[in-house]
Amino acid sequence: MKVVLASKNKHKLEEISQITRKFDMELVLQSELGVDIDVEETGTTFEENSFLKAEAVMKATGLPALADDSGIAVDALNGEPGIYSARYGFDPTLDDWGRLLLLLKNTEHVPDGKRQAQFVCVITLVTPEGQTIQARGEVHGELLRAPAGENGFGYDPIFYYPPFGKTLAQATAEEKNQVSHRANALKVLYQKLKEAGYADK
Repeated sequence: MKVVLASKNKHKLEEISQITRKFDMELVLQSELGVDIDVEETGTTFEENSFLKAEAVMKATGLPALADDSGIAVDALNGEPGIYSARYGFDPTLDDWGRLLLLLKNTEHVPDGKRQAQFVCVITLVTPEGQTIQARGEVHGELLRAPAGENGFGYDPIFYYPPFGKTLAQATAEEKNQVSHRANALKVLYQKLKEAGYADK
């Protein structure tokens, strides 16, 4: 099944494709089909924003569209930055590294043992026939006080995953794809696709 990824993020395409290949799903970026739309994320949950993006790209391409909305939620910050993870600080001059440093600064006061956090991912598949399939995945860990690791992207360098004894940025792509929030959401999505008759294997 050919599916359009409602994203311009090549990191996401690489990460999701490594998992969806075994699901008989050919994933293409919206830009590969000449589609260039930025969907305003007006939702208040990962579920709402994921659906908004998938629906808009499905309508623009006429193909099934897959969108994810993801972020990091810090317990001590009442779940922030959450759905605003990619816009954390609302400062257009900040890049991924700048937002990571801002999160470290905003959690300086949080004591060790209270630095629990989780990555959350909601993936939505919307088809031209009007079907919506949605799945949520999480991975739980804690925030370090300084970055560690060169792999991954976003907040991975400060997200310590206890079962690995290292951050997700220190893990290999293979390791991360076994436990990540996106991998967990895709596993749920795959089961739902099979139930709906979309998955071939």
